[in-house]
Amino acid sequence: MPETLTPSETLTPPETLTPSETLTPSETPTPSETPTPSETPVQAETPVQAETPVPGEPDGQAPPDVRSGAVPTPADAPAPDGTERFAPGGEQVVAPAPSARHRQLLEGLRRLPVRQIICLVPFALVAAWAVSNWSLVASGVSRLGGAHTGWLIMGGVVTGLCWVAASCVRQGTIVERLPAGKLLASQFAAGAANHLLPAGLGAHVVTLRFLRGCGIPLDRSTAALALYSLVEAIARVGLLVTLVLAFPGALRLDELVPPGRAVLTVVLVGVVLIAAVTVVLLVARRLRRIVFDFLRTALTDARALHKKPSRTLALWGGAVTFPLLQAGVLVCVALSLGVTVPSYHIVVAYLAASIAAGMIPAPGGIGSVEPALAVALVMVGTPLVVATATVLGFRLLTVWLPLLPGVAVLAALVRWRIL
Repeated sequence: MPETLTPSETLTPPETLTPSETLTPSETPTPSETPTPSETPVQAETPVQAETPVPGEPDGQAPPDVRSGAVPTPADAPAPDGTERFAPGGEQVVAPAPSARHRQLLEGLRRLPVRQIICLVPFALVAAWAVSNWSLVASGVSRLGGAHTGWLIMGGVVTGLCWVAASCVRQGTIVERLPAGKLLASQFAAGAANHLLPAGLGAHVVTLRFLRGCGIPLDRSTAALALYSLVEAIARVGLLVTLVLAFPGALRLDELVPPGRAVLTVVLVGVVLIAAVTVVLLVARRLRRIVFDFLRTALTDARALHKKPSRTLALWGGAVTFPLLQAGVLVCVALSLGVTVPSYHIVVAYLAASIAAGMIPAPGGIGSVEPALAVALVMVGTPLVVATATVLGFRLLTVWLPLLPGVAVLAALVRWRIL
């Protein structure tokens, strides 16, 4: 039988420890003796500090609620499609999402064969030019029906040599060696592009893209184009002056000089243009710096080129040969039509007419070379009817026949990413 406790042996509550009897670290209660969360004393709440205004935010604007994830954006800031914006007044602005039709339009534009379209643009320009000048083309073909075939074939061969001379000049403007085949193809295509854009712009654009594709920097490529134009003009004028001095009776210059005060007017206009360019360069500091940097690059390349005999020969030899070959084509056509004027007179007439026509920014000189050549041939003693047929035959060999093949080569170079 178990023993029962007496009243004197009844359990008493445990004694509470005084502050002096606090447990030491060795007497720390075990985890089983730690108080439960319900018995943990509640700490006193820390007073909330006043919010400091953020620099750049207007007074009274509430800070972004990070917990809810709603971060307001400025009204003019781009937001994703369909997201909410907060206007300065606190109103919510919902950006409309693009419509399905708009997305389809953008996707269709991305899928357009841009390179193929660029290849077809030259053909469209050729067709437009042929339609607008169809009477001129038909007249030239009909007048050449009775010409001597052998001289016409010789004229076609000399025309092909013109592109070789142009390629030599282009190589002479660059220190690095360019791929010969691609360079010749680019000049053949440049000849076609030159007849589609005014002031020789087409040939320069094609050549610039070719040089850039060969790894030539933009500043040096531009300087090469400027050097080509400068050397070509110097060679053409120098040839004309030399031939006029050698054959004084080849060209009656007194009949070509405009009567009255026209010469004085031209001189005054030239002086005004030079003065205007000078004033612009003095006022526009940024433009002056660009021009001076370009001239510095061009002079540096020109000095480097003239230190190489091969480049010097290609540059100046090609620049002198090219206009002589062009004049040779005119001589071949004149001989095929039975013109009895001496050949050097025809060469002088061509040089004078090409210099005069070069002042008019027509595409390939079309519309400016024809009357200038006709007048120059008449000045050296060619009958007007024969002079007209000679000019049309010359343009047939140098412009109309090579135009379509040149455009095809241009399109192929663009498609093959050579240009």
